[in-house]
Formats: sequence, C-alpha cells, structure tokens
Amino acid sequence: MNYLYLILDLGSLSVPFLFSFHPKLGFYKKWPALLKGLLVMMGFFIPWDIWFTHQGYWGFNPDFLLGVDALGLPLEEWLFFICIPYACIFTHYALQTIWPNFKASKRATELGYLLLQSVLIVTLWYHYDNWYTFVNFMFAIVLLAIVRQKNFELLRSFSCSYLVILLPFFLVNGALTGGFTEQPVVWYNDAENLGIRLGSIPVEDLIYNLGMLLTVLYVMEGKSAAAKPLK
Repeated sequence: MNYLYLILDLGSLSVPFLFSFHPKLGFYKKWPALLKGLLVMMGFFIPWDIWFTHQGYWGFNPDFLLGVDALGLPLEEWLFFICIPYACIFTHYALQTIWPNFKASKRATELGYLLLQSVLIVTLWYHYDNWYTFVNFMFAIVLLAIVRQKNFELLRSFSCSYLVILLPFFLVNGALTGGFTEQPVVWYNDAENLGIRLGSIPVEDLIYNLGMLLTVLYVMEGKSAAAKPLK
C-alpha cells in the first residue's frame, strides 16, 4: 500500500480545508498568517528532519511511500508539515470561535507550564545523550518560555486546544508508527529516544507535535495578542 502516508496526509487535511470556507469560520482569511507560521516552523523542523533521517535516528518504510524524494525526505513527509499543522491550527481556531472562553485559568496555565518544564528539564538531565529527546525537549523548553513571556494568553488557549488535538493525533500518529499495520510507515531508532511508547507512538512525539503547532501559532499571533477567534 504505497500510498498510505499520502492518504493520512490528505485525509487529515480534507475536512478542515473544506470547513475553512464555512461562513461562520472563514479560516481561509487566516491563510496569509498561517503560511508565514508554516514557513518559520519548517525552517526549524525540516533541517532537523533531514539530519535525523540522514543519521538513521528515524526513517521511512518505502512500502508505504510513492517513492518521490526531495533532500532525502519523501514527498509525504514534506506534505506532513503542511497537512497536519493546517488541520490542527484550524481545530484550535474553530474551538476558539465556537467557545470563546475555552481556555485554562491563569493559575492552571502557570501550574501546567511549571510542571511540563520541570519534567522536560529533569528528563534532559538524565537523557541528554539521546538525540531525539535532546533536540525535541530543548526546543520545547525554549519555545514555551518565550510564549509564556510574550503571549501568555495564547498559552492559556492552546493548552486546552492541544488536549482536543491529541485525539486525532493518536489516530494519525498511531497509523504512522505501526499501530494498525504490521510494519510502521515511520520507524524510530530507540537508541536515540527514551524508548517509552504510548501504544506504538514514542512519547517524544507528543512534545514534537506541541512544539510544531505552538511555533506556527506564535508566529501567527505575534508577541502580545491572544489567540483570536475566526471572523
């Protein structure tokens, strides 16, 4: 099934893309800001992805790919950085439009921030020699600190949206990591991560996804504006 990864990409994009034109959502109006956010995010994540693939920290099963590559990454992996963030960012803004007060309290956000940062820092103290863990967690530590300082309201809204986004995340990422197939679409070298799996998903992927999406949102929203609902 050499088009499975492509199906997962386009399937994730399809419904959010169609609903982007819903008159009550109008997410297409966010496209210029979204494009900017995607480009900045890809500026970090694509070089990282190319290097990790080259080093064998992770890789891609050709049985599930079309066979079209660019800079050592399959076409489907390039599409991943467009389709998945699009779907997730759409979900975030849709939730903010439907429920404008769907955000954590300031106290809960601060406590959640301190807890997550503590877990990331302590984990790095003991596992700094695992490349996926190190790069992923370090990026998240710096990004979270910046967003907390510059746009705390975004952190409040995103912390709730991300919990919802985790539901489709487990389905799509589970499919990519072999949760529903005999062999994974994307394989990982467990010598470079914690070796802890949630089903078939490396635990680092939760932080990877958080860093990817929060980067896009932060660029879209700027330094001080709260996450605005769609108009």
